[in-house]
Amino acid sequence: MKVGVVKEIKPDEYRVALTPAGARELVQSGHEVVVETGAGEGSSFPDDAYTEAGATIAPGDQVWASDIVLKVNAPTTDELGRLSDGAIVVGTATTDAGAAA
Repeated sequence: MKVGVVKEIKPDEYRVALTPAGARELVQSGHEVVVETGAGEGSSFPDDAYTEAGATIAPGDQVWASDIVLKVNAPTTDELGRLSDGAIVVGTATTDAGAAA
């Protein structure tokens, strides 16, 4: 299974959905892990840490083409449009608590 880790686009979001240690676990379990360039930088995980764990670093379009996409925040409408048919997104589902009912 191809597992993608995308870079978060929300302002002031520094988290990443998968650490290099998690990437290593997935690779050792037989999965292909593809991490978007710079996805871990805000959490002090450079691209090299992911490649040392066995993951591949790639541009966003290649990562969004994964079977499973890992993300911290809920995907935007534009991001959902980048998913392949049948892909699964694993992330946080949030609502706009400040919106009027």
